[in-house]
Amino acid sequence: MPRTIVRAPGHDRARSLGWMAVAWMEYFVVHGPGDVQGEPVRHRDEYTGFVVDCYAVDDDEGRLLYDSAFFSRPKGCDKSGLGARLGLFEAFGPARFDGWAEGGEVYRDPWGLGFEYVYEPGEPMGRPVKVPYLRIMATEEGQTGNVFDTIHFNLTDEASPLSQVPNVDVGLTRIILPDGGEIMPSTASSSSKDGGKETWVCFDETHLYNTPELRRMYATVTRNLRKRKRGAQTWYLETTTMFAPGQDSVAERTYEEAEAIQSGRKKRGRARLMYDHRWGECKDLKNEDELRAALIDAYGDAMEWMDIDSLVDDFYDLRNDSADGKRYFLNSRTMSSDAWMDPDAWALCRRAEEIAAGDLITLGFDGSIRDDATALTACRVSDGHLMLLGVWEKPEGPEGEGWQVDRESVDNAVNRAFERYEVCGFYADPPHWQDYVDRWTAEHGEQLQVRATQARPLEWWTNRPSHMETALDRFMEAVEDKGLSHAESLDVDEPSALLRLGSDLTRHVRNARRRPMGRNHLGIGKEHAKSPKKIDAAMSAVLAYECRADAVAAGITKRKKRSSKLVAF
Repeated sequence: MPRTIVRAPGHDRARSLGWMAVAWMEYFVVHGPGDVQGEPVRHRDEYTGFVVDCYAVDDDEGRLLYDSAFFSRPKGCDKSGLGARLGLFEAFGPARFDGWAEGGEVYRDPWGLGFEYVYEPGEPMGRPVKVPYLRIMATEEGQTGNVFDTIHFNLTDEASPLSQVPNVDVGLTRIILPDGGEIMPSTASSSSKDGGKETWVCFDETHLYNTPELRRMYATVTRNLRKRKRGAQTWYLETTTMFAPGQDSVAERTYEEAEAIQSGRKKRGRARLMYDHRWGECKDLKNEDELRAALIDAYGDAMEWMDIDSLVDDFYDLRNDSADGKRYFLNSRTMSSDAWMDPDAWALCRRAEEIAAGDLITLGFDGSIRDDATALTACRVSDGHLMLLGVWEKPEGPEGEGWQVDRESVDNAVNRAFERYEVCGFYADPPHWQDYVDRWTAEHGEQLQVRATQARPLEWWTNRPSHMETALDRFMEAVEDKGLSHAESLDVDEPSALLRLGSDLTRHVRNARRRPMGRNHLGIGKEHAKSPKKIDAAMSAVLAYECRADAVAAGITKRKKRSSKLVAF
């Protein structure tokens, strides 16, 4: 199941107001306008888990762990409905910490509508938000959006128990809450006119927030949330379907923030984003069985109410763009026009397996000093399995000012690779690292069976157009044929540091763009010269795989050593 969840260290679902929130929503909230209008809401494990994650609290003061939550699913997954339910709980429910339960305490709704919730021992208890101000963001003037429409329906239609809450003044453009506060839909032009009293905000479909005005709106409103006093514990929700690459939408920026947190590149500030993205991978859309399996992966619990035959028909309708189908219904990244790698083809080569100590490998190295990254990749000779051993990358934000790669750390990683594995070849791009390449040649060159040249066994210059194009073509063909694999895990618990590095390799591969090289050849490069999106790990993987190809061609496929000293990375 392709899914990425980014949560804070120490996150514990047992310490969450979300269990109460789910019970409250299922008692009070009904579905809004649409095919299931007025029917009770029921959450299965996936959606329950997301709500529980949103309301996780810390062990000290019971404060919410997150100031923003991100929910990315295909179209039709009731994202707007989920946003409305969270909004209603923020407006009327016990949505903030009010002490730890000893067990057996009972919460009863203040309106006498019959809701009761019995707390478990050690569970956080809740209280209402004091003077809640909710803003439901819309992208166009005159548009209230599905989230506000569902909230409005629940407060006005007799099918909903919440319509019986007294002293709620429900209007088409503003809802006044009984004890102060309001719920208000808002647009880009109006978002900066109010005083910034928000306690909770819903940004629905942030892949559409791709204009300067909408990006400014997002920035203004999220800054407003931070004006409230500490006790308000403000936060906001983003829901989205996959963004179109290169539009610089808010959704795309949040994806990049999550990647920075996950990879450790975000060194400053608290990582208070709760991020949940689910998608389906389908390399060959013409393969209907593969497509159906990918759709089931993408929709998860939402497949209960989706018509899979209609989704498949949409892909095979010649009037539709298949790239849009991948974004909307598989929630999968699509390729920019000059992208080097098909992201689904690369994802299908993923394998959550580390290269074992003592395995016969080749190494690839691509290095820089300041603005670009430095990376070291291993490739197992027996099967072409790739594993990123290290990436040294300029951190995001102020931490990156004046940053230089830690050359000693890189040198140590190379030496550990030679101690831990049986290295039969090592291709390194020399610019900026010539002195280290010379040192590695002196220390390890004699044992290498695969050599770039006899005199310079490590030096594999990537500025040779024909050689580089051949290496890139070989790598691409291996991906298309699943002739290689790469060590990466989507396990939420992230089992090891080396498998976590796989996401960095994937990010660099996705960042790579096709670029002219010389007069008649194609290479790869960044999207533009000053782009912060690095590709060096991708280049190191290509060099490791090219070295492996030369080893196989030379018949070097078996280990010579019978044992190996274990060295931890």
